[in-house]
Amino acid sequence: MVASLDGFIARNDGRVDWLDVTDEYSGGVSIDQEEIEAFVRTIDCYVMGSRTYETALSFEASGLGWPYGDKPTFVLTSRSLSRTRENVRFHSGDLAQFVNEQLRPRFRSIWFVGGSELANECLRLGLADEIRYTILPILIGDGIRFFVRL
Repeated sequence: MVASLDGFIARNDGRVDWLDVTDEYSGGVSIDQEEIEAFVRTIDCYVMGSRTYETALSFEASGLGWPYGDKPTFVLTSRSLSRTRENVRFHSGDLAQFVNEQLRPRFRSIWFVGGSELANECLRLGLADEIRYTILPILIGDGIRFFVRL
C-alpha cells in the first residue's frame, strides 16, 4: 500500500492522481525497476476489490497498461463487472473460506492489492502474513485512510 504522509490512500472520491509524481526525495528510499521485477516474480496471484479493479482498468484504458500481467487475478465483488482479461476471475462470498480453501492450496504467494476495505478485512480475519506500507511525502489533506478501527 502507498499512502500520503497524512495517512490517506486515495481521495474521498477514490482518485489516486496524487501518486503520479516524478519528484525525487533526497534521503528517501527508492527501488529500481530490476528490484520491482524481481519482487513481482515472487507473486503467484492477485486478489483485489472491485474499486481497485476498476482503477486498474482505468489505468489500462488511459494507456498505462495492466499492472498485474498474466498472473491469476481474483476480484472480490457482488457486482457485475466487465472481464477484459482471461486471467481475471470474480468471486463473492466468504473471504476466509475463499483464501484458505481455494487459493492457499494452489498459490504460495497471494498478493492482496488495493483498498482499505480489503486490507482491513484481511487483518481482521488473520489472513495477512505481511504488510508492505510505503509513505509518499505528499499531503493530500483528506481522503480514504488505509487503516480503520478494527
